[in-house]
Parts: sequence; C-alpha cells; structure tokens
Amino acid sequence: MLINSLQLFPVAENLSEFKQRGIDVVAISMDTKERAEKSLNEWKINGLAIGHDLPLETAKAWGLYLSKAISDKEPDLFSEPAIFLIKPNGTLFFASIQTMPFARPKITDLIKSIDFVEDKNYPARGEA
Repeated sequence: MLINSLQLFPVAENLSEFKQRGIDVVAISMDTKERAEKSLNEWKINGLAIGHDLPLETAKAWGLYLSKAISDKEPDLFSEPAIFLIKPNGTLFFASIQTMPFARPKITDLIKSIDFVEDKNYPARGEA
C-alpha cells in the first residue's frame, strides 16, 4: 500500500493490522530527505517506511493533485493526500486521491474493506 499524505498517525497505529494481512505500507512525499527525516523524528513514527523526493512528473503520472504553499510551514509545491492499494502483481486495486488534506478515508474502515475484499474474492473495478 502506498500512502501519500499526512495520514501517517492512524496508519502507524495500525501497522500491525496491515502486516497481519501481508500488506507493506510505504508513505511517500515530494518532501526532501531532510524534511521527511525531520517530520519522522518530530512525529515519532516508528516502523513506517517513508519515501521522499517524489518527482513532480511521477506525482502527475499518479494523478495526484498539486498545491502551492499557503503557509511557511509547507513546501512551495507539494502533492495532496492519496492512498493506493497495489496488488502483488503491480496492478492498481484501489485509489483514493484527494484535493484537500482533510476528510480522508478512515484507516480502520480501509482495513475492514480489505478484509471484505479478501473474504469475498472481490475483483478490482473501474478499469480504464
């Protein structure tokens, strides 16, 4: 599962739930390595893999919405939150791409949905 957001606290709190289901969780941002490490240390998030320096072109290719900073606490340009569930064969199963940093899917609801999908062998939908 790839996560591009500051939804890291609920994700970090539920890492064991994802691991029990065989799901690797990675948070990725356009932040620099220094900014990502600073955030990781300040937020005291342990066990969560954090990627950084997501290229602008890659963010666009994944359909992420881009925003310009509205405060000095934000980078000049950054991608808004998104969650992707990627199947072991590398295909996209689920995507939640947002235009704003709030009203995100609840991680516990996402876990329940994963259980439903696995239990019912529910197929991916909305293929392009």
